[in-house]
Amino acid sequence: LDSADPRVLEAGARTYNGRPIIKSLTGAAASMDAVFPIVKKYGALAIALTMDENGVPQTARERYLIAERILRRAAEYGIAKSDILIDCLAPASATRQDQTMETLRAVSLVKNGLGVKTVLGIGHIARGLPAREKLNAAFLTAALGAGLDAAILDVFSEENMEALNLFRILSGDKPNTDV
Repeated sequence: LDSADPRVLEAGARTYNGRPIIKSLTGAAASMDAVFPIVKKYGALAIALTMDENGVPQTARERYLIAERILRRAAEYGIAKSDILIDCLAPASATRQDQTMETLRAVSLVKNGLGVKTVLGIGHIARGLPAREKLNAAFLTAALGAGLDAAILDVFSEENMEALNLFRILSGDKPNTDV
């Protein structure tokens, strides 16, 4: 569920058949105050974006600090850190190439320093660039190596699925042959 309107999130969580995932949470105080009660009430998982009232931070350390703040606030609401997935926000490399490595550093910091699950929207990285599918696949591989747990990606992209399966082989995991 993804909406800036908490009423929409609650309506979706209330009617969802299963455990919802809410992707509308940031490190802004107002966002946490609006979304955490819904997460708690409906037993949802939350995807928390490492941005706040000041936007997306430039450094991995600043993103880490926002993730830390989100987890502290979640605990105040009685939400376990296992119910939070932290999104370190993949930039569009065409306009923010310097941020690509900061995003990978942030994933590693958050994963290793806070011990939470991480998620990224892989398709953002190559927006507006040629060879988009190849760039996305390369970024996916790098992100997995940095500790990425969940990727929002195009599963119909042969490059993405090949990169994922090759990473699984290299990491000792079994490749997925069902896709």
